Amino acid sequence: MIYGYGRYNDEYMVGVIDADRDLFFPLKGIYKKRNTEAPKDMNELIDTYDDDLYAGIYDEIKKDNDLEKIPLRQINLLSPIPYPKRSVFCLGKNYKEHIQEMQKFTKTDDELKYPIYFSKMAYPCTGPDDIILRHANATSQLDYEAELVVIIGKRGINIRPEDVEGHIFGYTIGNDVSARDLQKRHNQWLKGKSLSTHCPIGPWIVYKSLIPFPVELDIKCFVNGELRQDSNTKHMIFDIPTQISILSQGIELVPGDIIMTGTPAGVGMGFDPPRFLQPKDKIECVIEKIGKLTNYVSE
Repeated sequence: MIYGYGRYNDEYMVGVIDADRDLFFPLKGIYKKRNTEAPKDMNELIDTYDDDLYAGIYDEIKKDNDLEKIPLRQINLLSPIPYPKRSVFCLGKNYKEHIQEMQKFTKTDDELKYPIYFSKMAYPCTGPDDIILRHANATSQLDYEAELVVIIGKRGINIRPEDVEGHIFGYTIGNDVSARDLQKRHNQWLKGKSLSTHCPIGPWIVYKSLIPFPVELDIKCFVNGELRQDSNTKHMIFDIPTQISILSQGIELVPGDIIMTGTPAGVGMGFDPPRFLQPKDKIECVIEKIGKLTNYVSE
């Protein structure tokens, strides 16, 4: 199933989106039939989620006994998890071709032995069709990074690679918007990755049962309709079981944690000369089986 979070008639709600991406079934209607209270947001849903709940929601939608359903176009979709429980976990340099394109700008090891992790502040995460602020007073080198995002669904620490799938709730799309000059200036990435509105995530979460494991999905990014990034998640240096297992060594992961898994080649900084984002640019991050996350740079 596909889970979304949005606003309809000034009410915020979690809902199930049908396979054709046409209808939105508010969970409040489904939970009412099950005589339970609906979750207020996606974090609350994930906290209480299990296979029995999945089956119950699926059965209610399949029966479609006068369930409330709203045309998806009428829902103002927000980021599925606008307010993460803590900072977003990110992987850097997780595609070999991206490492190679960045070598002329940063000193890097072409043969990484361990994943590179960093944090990205996002409170809130930016949603689909929302504006990415330029922050021209702070940066002149705004860049895009299309990424597959993993949402953790089960608490765990020291997770074995073979057990990682059992700790995943689902997948969505992220754009790790980056201020390259700030990254270089501060010699670490937190500031350059964390300007307000610079963490678009969405447009919904696809439950893990709909994505075959291991995850091998085409990933693309378009800027004003021009294809800039074009790869597949199978080209990650550290696959999802490896990166999550190592991250969990000594760090307890909790339901709702957001993990951005790295970006492929084709970022603006990788061009000669660099092609940084400009006012009014349209950025579309597209991942097979998930959908498209669209955002716009402010004027």
